[in-house]
Amino acid sequence: MGQALPESANTAEIVVVSLASADVRRAGFAARADTCLPWRFFDACTGLAPGMTLDELAVARAKGRAMTGGEIGCYASHWSIWQDMVARGVHQAIVLEDDVVVDWRYLERLAATDLHAQGIDYLRLYAKRPTWSRPVHKDFLQHSRTVVELIGLAYGTQGYAITLAGAKRLVEHCRTVRRPIDDAMDRSWAHGLPNLALFPAPILEATVASDIGAARFQPKMDPAYHSLRQKTWRHVERARMRLLKARRGLGQ
Repeated sequence: MGQALPESANTAEIVVVSLASADVRRAGFAARADTCLPWRFFDACTGLAPGMTLDELAVARAKGRAMTGGEIGCYASHWSIWQDMVARGVHQAIVLEDDVVVDWRYLERLAATDLHAQGIDYLRLYAKRPTWSRPVHKDFLQHSRTVVELIGLAYGTQGYAITLAGAKRLVEHCRTVRRPIDDAMDRSWAHGLPNLALFPAPILEATVASDIGAARFQPKMDPAYHSLRQKTWRHVERARMRLLKARRGLGQ
């Protein structure tokens, strides 16, 4: 287990999302956590959290299927962490999942940095797939480590830093579940919070079985996904993303 969190307002809280029953994964993370930084486990949700609602029709339109129980629990876990930050006035947090390998030396620097003062309210520490990007801050806390802005769907919630301002924005935007949480967080053109990321990433995802499951990769069969209304909506969404890319000088 991690140490008790510090009282100092100058260091980010580090929260590790993990199912309460995941003894093996928790032990593995703790064994890899070669750090003097305090951190703690957050017991992952297994269903919707109080204050959230699930729009099943919106999910069907967006994904062509229902969300799995694991996806809903993952969504609720991250949303609950943001809600807790807002309720307690936590100025900054680093959120990790329990299947990652961490560059703790770099995270020590990151945890001690006032990201909001740097104009960074959300910072990905890992992404599952490449998408459009542009550099915004070179040599960030370390030579050859760059903050880039991602425009598009990069997916994954393995690790990120978030400020109080970022948490306030996402807790309201994501209160109603309409798609998986990483999908919602990536849509910067919808919620207005820049989707920033570190390159190279300071964490890696370990090769372990997913708690969410593979049902989310099934073909998009729901008729709502294939409706004319939804096809029109996807066209508008692509146009909004292209407009954001053009504004950032990334072309079409």
